[in-house]
Amino acid sequence: MDTQILHKNAYKSQVAVFPPDVNTFRSKETVSQSFSLLPARPRHASQSSVRDLVTILNKSAVDPSQLDVVVAPPALHLDLVQQLLKRDIAVCAQNVSLTGLGAFTGEVAAEQLVDFGITWTITGHSERRAYYGETDEIVAKKTKRALGLGLKVIFCIGETLEQRQAGQTLDVLTRQTKALATIIDEKDWRRVVIAYEPVWAIGTGVVATPEQAQEAHHKLRKWIAANVSTSVAEGVRIIYGGSVSAKNCKELIGLDDVDGFLVGGASLKPEFDTIIRSAL
Repeated sequence: MDTQILHKNAYKSQVAVFPPDVNTFRSKETVSQSFSLLPARPRHASQSSVRDLVTILNKSAVDPSQLDVVVAPPALHLDLVQQLLKRDIAVCAQNVSLTGLGAFTGEVAAEQLVDFGITWTITGHSERRAYYGETDEIVAKKTKRALGLGLKVIFCIGETLEQRQAGQTLDVLTRQTKALATIIDEKDWRRVVIAYEPVWAIGTGVVATPEQAQEAHHKLRKWIAANVSTSVAEGVRIIYGGSVSAKNCKELIGLDDVDGFLVGGASLKPEFDTIIRSAL
């Protein structure tokens, strides 16, 4: 299952795996993955299916001394997943409100996530940007608020096929990142993981080459060095989320500026362990 088939995908869960300490210098022992729950298969949104997916993760060959595993299920299943997952796997929200506590029906505030013991949240996912009109400014403000309340954030960025074909990849990635960089302190970047998810390479059958992945990550890191700081550029983890599989994971993780993965369907298959082992 793919994480980004925008017109088909819903009720999906996501997972991320990072170095064990957010204060640790970025290393090649960083992996991120996600798995999808499609509305075409309602059973995937059930508690029993979530239990099955958690079982897969609990059996994964993850060494907590080298990797942090972060699982982001739909909001309805946050508590269930938190109860079932082994302790070395953290639970993450797929989204967080721009506002705090108050009369905001349907929203989940960062304060509520913290109260439930949730330590991570995702912001800026391509589906949130595409379907809910979340602008760069909104995503940045959500991220800042979450960081301010002690959450760690998986900050998603990425360009569409049209933007890539127009040669706008770097412009889009830096624009999205700049919106955040201008409103958070340098120290906050230690609790941010950037997830580069090229929309054109997710759920489309089009696979980015390792060269394309490295180029995007490298240019983004250079921009961060020039516009934020060298230390942030060297320390921030930039993970890749474009159709990662057992076939390409070893080559991708060997790239200088690719610190990990955002995996789709492979997280539900035996090859998931292969992807995990590639980062060790």
